[in-house]
Amino acid sequence: MASNATKGQHILKGYRQRWKIECLFRALKTKGFNLENTHMTLPAHVTRLLCLLILGYVWSVLVGIDQEAALKKHGRRAWSVISLGLRSLVRACSRQIGDSAEDLLNLIQLWMPPQRTA
Repeated sequence: MASNATKGQHILKGYRQRWKIECLFRALKTKGFNLENTHMTLPAHVTRLLCLLILGYVWSVLVGIDQEAALKKHGRRAWSVISLGLRSLVRACSRQIGDSAEDLLNLIQLWMPPQRTA
């Protein structure tokens, strides 16, 4: 008996990968970083900006994962991980350093690898 199950699994894997990329593009464009508002056209400038935006995206994910958010009726978060993380980063960076230095340092420490004890 022949089966297309393997082909179906391959198609689903491709859609999952594509969805992750679509979420990244959405965050970079309209749902957070507003890349299209820069109107940059020089390839070298766009490349450098994209590198910085990807770092900001990853940092937003690292911060947003630990944020609590209200749940909608279907059980999903009312705010995306990216939105929660970006909002926390903007708040921490826009406060005066004396007031939020510890908060900002805690957010920066998310980039540090965990310390292993032997």
